[in-house]
Amino acid sequence: MTPLALSQILGSAAFGLLAVSLAAQAVFLLRRRGGLDPFSHYPLAAAAAALLAVTVERSIRIRFPAVTNTFESLVFFAGAAALVLFLHRWIARRLLSPWVQFGGTVTVLALLAVASSPIAPRELLPPVPALQSYWLVLHVSLTFLGESFFIVGFVSALLYLVSKNEAEKTRLERLTYTAIGIGYPMFTAGALIFGAVWAQTAWGSYWSWDPKETWALATWLVYTAFLHSRLAPRLRGRVSAILSVAGFVFALFTFFGVNYLLPGLHSYR
Repeated sequence: MTPLALSQILGSAAFGLLAVSLAAQAVFLLRRRGGLDPFSHYPLAAAAAALLAVTVERSIRIRFPAVTNTFESLVFFAGAAALVLFLHRWIARRLLSPWVQFGGTVTVLALLAVASSPIAPRELLPPVPALQSYWLVLHVSLTFLGESFFIVGFVSALLYLVSKNEAEKTRLERLTYTAIGIGYPMFTAGALIFGAVWAQTAWGSYWSWDPKETWALATWLVYTAFLHSRLAPRLRGRVSAILSVAGFVFALFTFFGVNYLLPGLHSYR
């Protein structure tokens, strides 16, 4: 079996497991039963394991952590996000809404679908010299781990904005804050601190106002504004939820929009 075939099998298995998890959640939601379903988190965990196995397998083949191109980054991001959803379900099940789990699973499936599209070539190649740095590995992995928690915050904030049940809104607001509160320091360390250190080693400058650097900073500022909004009672609730949604939109544009619309120093695919 070729390395590419093994990665494809694992990726396809993960996609199927995510689809099974999503179908189980949908059936439970359509039946309008209270609480979380008793099954869907198991295929979610299995999908996370399969996706992270793709990362490990490719890393062994290229003898470097496989997080340096679009396909590899999306696979790692999807695997990390699936794991975060599982952990949220396992640890904080009283806080996690079934609709948040459903929306999060849809988002993970969407990431994996993009990874399977032509915009994310799957060739198994060693990274170019500028990318062969463990500062880059810390930069990418911590950024995506932080953004995996932002997915939960994004979905719960969207649900907050459309919910009319005050008790549910209180729970969603708390979940949004908890998820972003965990993801924020990871994103800060990965996107800004380790990103700057890697930039210094790769290009000789900690900051170059490259489009991806600029949009990463903008994303961080939005999430910083979200956390500060929690300190002002009049800004809690709707304003905080809008900032959470905006932050994730900025994060997506930083990854996809900058890569394909605003080429710069980070134009590696």
